[in-house]
Amino acid sequence: MAEIVYAKIHPAIGIARVGNSTQNDGFYLGPQVTEPASQAPGYYRDNSGALKREVAQFRIYGYDAQGQVVGELTMDERTRIRWTVELANHKAAWYNFELALDIPEAATAPPSTRRNADVALTERHKLSITPGPRTIDTPASAGPEYRFDGGSFMGMAVGLGELRTDPAGRLLVFGGQGQSGSYLNKAPYTFANNDSWYDDTGDGPVTAELELDGKTIAVAPAWVVVAPPNYGPQQKSVRTMYALMTDLAIQAGQLPPPSRPSFSRDILPILKALCDLQWMNAGFAAGFGYGMPQHFLDPRYLGQLADPSESFAELRRTVFHSFRDPGQEEVSMALWPWVYGDAMNVPMPKIPNAMNALTATQLALLGQWAEGNFDADYDPHYRPPASIDEVPLAQQPAMLDQAALEFCIADAFHPGCEMTWPVRHATLYQEPYRWRHRAANNPEPDYGTTLTPAMALSCNGPLYGQSPGSITRWMAIPWQTDTASCRSGYDRDYDPYLPTFWPARVPNQVLSEDNYLKVINQDLPRSERLAAYHHRSDWDRTLGVGKDAQLAAMVSHFDRQGIVEARPGVTDDPDFPPLMQVEDRGGTDLSAQERHDTDKAMRQVLRSRRSPS
Repeated sequence: MAEIVYAKIHPAIGIARVGNSTQNDGFYLGPQVTEPASQAPGYYRDNSGALKREVAQFRIYGYDAQGQVVGELTMDERTRIRWTVELANHKAAWYNFELALDIPEAATAPPSTRRNADVALTERHKLSITPGPRTIDTPASAGPEYRFDGGSFMGMAVGLGELRTDPAGRLLVFGGQGQSGSYLNKAPYTFANNDSWYDDTGDGPVTAELELDGKTIAVAPAWVVVAPPNYGPQQKSVRTMYALMTDLAIQAGQLPPPSRPSFSRDILPILKALCDLQWMNAGFAAGFGYGMPQHFLDPRYLGQLADPSESFAELRRTVFHSFRDPGQEEVSMALWPWVYGDAMNVPMPKIPNAMNALTATQLALLGQWAEGNFDADYDPHYRPPASIDEVPLAQQPAMLDQAALEFCIADAFHPGCEMTWPVRHATLYQEPYRWRHRAANNPEPDYGTTLTPAMALSCNGPLYGQSPGSITRWMAIPWQTDTASCRSGYDRDYDPYLPTFWPARVPNQVLSEDNYLKVINQDLPRSERLAAYHHRSDWDRTLGVGKDAQLAAMVSHFDRQGIVEARPGVTDDPDFPPLMQVEDRGGTDLSAQERHDTDKAMRQVLRSRRSPS
């Protein structure tokens, strides 16, 4: 410990998620390793069926003068830690989301005018939920004094969560409980910009004062983002937030570019994500699902992909060329990944930003892999660490940083699930994965009634030091209306399931529990089991019929939506995988007429907007 000269909080960006469980133990810790073990059915709900909150745990690690990890610092007789967190929600006081302001298409998009523009300037502070900071400095602590109460929205009390510590003094940050509403009692009417509405997400700085044997040690701060629930806890996006931030740091010169890809660390995760989305979207199931032509996880196929020899060079090239390359200004919806981009519209415009793509770093690594220039390090018997305690000490800080961001999406920033387009700007960062904090004596200027792309991207704009609430203010208000609106297959003439929005977090079509029980019932005819396995039910069928009804239902009953969880499959069977992912609850499938009416209503609403979500 005498070697420690500074310390850092990890993860640098922690993710908490709302849930409506009111039980004291109605929570679980967010991912702390990149491949966590799947949890038993029912893990994400309490015994009443309510959704548990996902909690962000923060730890402090000490470093020596050479930047090497010396050890984790916890509260004991030698170590004093005083944690401080400040959460805020400025969504209603910010600007409407129309389009990401850093893409060319923003120049012709509707202007980003203020939300709740009819609220007078002298009253606009009432639109922000600002309970102020909370501090905690003893282990195993919890209580009302650590709750983010005291904030309000237009005179209505709104809580944003709470702090606790575990027995070692590690920090636990809880978000809100999914409460959303309108101070004017208006119904929600659109996906992102519902005036008079609030929700209890938020974000803010995480700081710590540290004394080690009576000596003050400087601690690099962190940030926490409170996001919507994760309805697909086993899933990763093909382009994760970690991949995006890594590429950003490389392009900014903050990290060195990788010289040679590892198949296991760099290539396989991309291919695996495509396959795992079979449980979230029927199109991905048909293209990359178990037993399908591009099921990369089939042992024989995977062995070929992991082989750097010339024998499989053309196979690698054909896979590589199936991915979209933004540098070639490719506009086809058929290229991978089958995910909408920032400038998606109905009908789909023939522009590159209408579809998503991998990062430049990911594509460069895939290109080297295609040429056979990679480390052939795939080991079918390797088992990744299932918990942070299994990770070597020196690698724990980086693992915590990565794990938190691996389960955040960097799909279409329209606006997104956890965070949106500002995070792809290097000016936000003091170092890779760690955001700059705006000094309290340097308040943000008023940008006026309209936020233009030029102002947003200027040196005096909002893409530098961040204040409590600065990250989530760009997101939809309330989050439920965006989650209920963003789905897949908007152009049914092209494909009823593809492309898709955010399938890793918001399912589109799922294997229902009823069909799962048929699949594993070996007393049923095989034809009936196969039909049940290949049928995917619409995840949003529990929301009812009609846009307005669906938005309202998601606000009131977001816990009724299914969590896609891992369950045992069928062993030693070529038609059924040994592990399946199944919706834990859901209603009966809509009739064909109900589905048609719902689809028609949603397409009409989307076409009425410049850019849908």
